[in-house]
Amino acid sequence: MMGTIDYALMTDLYQLTMAQGYWHRGKSGDQERACFMMYFRSNPFKGGYSVACGMDQLAEMVETYRFTPENCAYLAGLEAPLGGKLFDPAFLDYLADMKFTCDIDAVHEGEIVFPNEPLVRVIGPIMQCQLIETPLLNAVNFETLIATKAARVCEAAESSVAEFGLRRAQGLGGLWASRAAVVGGCSSTSNVLAGQLYDLPVSGTHAHSWVMSFSSELEAFRAYAREFPNNCVLLIDSYDIEQGLENAITVGLEMKERGERLIGVRIDSGDLAWQAKRCRARLDEAGLTDTGIVLSNDLDEYTARSILDEGAVVASWGIGTKLATAYDQPTLGGVYKLSAIKHPGSDEWVPREKVTGSVAKITFPGVLDIRRYFHDDGTVAGDMVFDVNGVVNDEERIIDPADELRQKVLFGRSYETLLHPLARAGEVVLDARHRSAKEAAARAKRGLALLDQSRKRMLNPHPYPVGLEANLWRERHALAEKLSGVHA
Repeated sequence: MMGTIDYALMTDLYQLTMAQGYWHRGKSGDQERACFMMYFRSNPFKGGYSVACGMDQLAEMVETYRFTPENCAYLAGLEAPLGGKLFDPAFLDYLADMKFTCDIDAVHEGEIVFPNEPLVRVIGPIMQCQLIETPLLNAVNFETLIATKAARVCEAAESSVAEFGLRRAQGLGGLWASRAAVVGGCSSTSNVLAGQLYDLPVSGTHAHSWVMSFSSELEAFRAYAREFPNNCVLLIDSYDIEQGLENAITVGLEMKERGERLIGVRIDSGDLAWQAKRCRARLDEAGLTDTGIVLSNDLDEYTARSILDEGAVVASWGIGTKLATAYDQPTLGGVYKLSAIKHPGSDEWVPREKVTGSVAKITFPGVLDIRRYFHDDGTVAGDMVFDVNGVVNDEERIIDPADELRQKVLFGRSYETLLHPLARAGEVVLDARHRSAKEAAARAKRGLALLDQSRKRMLNPHPYPVGLEANLWRERHALAEKLSGVHA
C-alpha cells in the first residue's frame, strides 16, 4: 500500500462545500443517513464485460481517511469568489475531529461485472457519503478500466503478457495501472515499485541502449548472457534484425553448451508478424527450439490477434502504452448516485431517483445488491439488480432498464449475491486475501471462463442479461412518472 496519499483532499471542492452545507443543516452525523451506489452505464472498449478493480485502494482510503491540521489550515485559507473565507472555522474544527463511519459493500476485485449494476454501495451520514465520492470514483473507474483492457489483451494474446506501460502512463497513475493490469490477467509488470507495493511479479531485461553502449551487438549479447544466464531475452532490432537474430543464435548456442538457455529474442519494430515467423523458423533450424519469440511495440488486443491470425508463434508479449493508458477509451464513466434516504427517527429507507430527459440517465432507487444466476453447468445465466429491503417477484424476472421488452425469468437457478462487506462503521473488514492482486487475477480468470465466448468477442459481443428485479423496475417507473409529472 502507498500509505502516502492524502485522500481527504483528493476530492472535488464541491464535495467540501456541500459538506459544510450539510453540517450547518444538521446532516453531518447520523441524523440523516443516505445510500449511494457506484455503477457504470456501458462496457468500455465496446466490449461485452468488465473486470472490477480498485477496491483495495478504496479500503486504503477508509483506513487512512482523516482531515489533518495541515488539511484544515489549507482549507481555512481558501477565499470565496466574492470575498471572505470560503469555509466556516467551526466546520473545519468539526472535520478535524470527524471519524469516518460509513458502511461500504463492494464486489470483490476481479469479479466480472456489467453495466447498471452496483459495484460499490456506501451507507452512512450523507455528508460522509458525499466526501468519499470523488476518491472512490477515481480509484474504481480507472482500475476497472485498465483491468478490463488487460483482460481483453490477454484473451487475444493467448500467451503470457507483461505490462510495460509505466513510462507512458499518466504520472503516478501508472502504479494503479500496473496493479490493475495484473488483476486483468497480465503475468507481470515492468514497474518495480508496483511490484514492491502490491506483491506483483516483475519482469524485464535490457533496452537498445545496452546494445549501443558496446562496440558490437555480439559483444553486448554475450555480456548480457554472462550477467543474467537465468533471465536472458535479447533485443535483436537495435540495428538490423536479421543480423541481430544471427548474433542471438550465436549466443544462444554458446549458452546451450554451458547448460544455460536463451529464453527468447524480442522484436520491437517492423512487421512483427512477418519477423516473428521468420525468426521462429531460423531459431528452429539452429536447434534453439525452446527459445521463444517476444513481441512489443505499441500493441493492443487487435494487433495481437492479427499477428496470431497470420500464423506467428509468440511465446510472450510486452504491452505498454495502449494498455496502461487505456489508449482507445480514456475513462470508464462510472457514476455515484444517491439511491435512498433514511430520515431522522425513522427506520425506513425512502427511495431516491434522479429523472432526466435521457432514459439511460434515470437512476435506480433503493438499497441495491446483485444476484448472479448460474446454469446447471456452472456458467453464468444473468444478473438481477434488486432492493435488499424489497420483495423479489416469484418468477425472479429481470427487466432491462433501458428496454422493457428485454426480460428474462431466472427462477429455479442457483445464485449468489455479489456485494460483500468492505467496511463497517468506518473500519475495514475486507480480509487480506480479498485485497490481493494475485487472488483478484485468479477470480477474474475463473469468471471469464464461466462467460460464454460470444460475450467475450472483441467486436459486436452478444449482450449479457442484466436487469432490474421486476418489482424494482415497476417502482422505478412509477417514481419517475411521479417526479416528472407524467401520469398514466
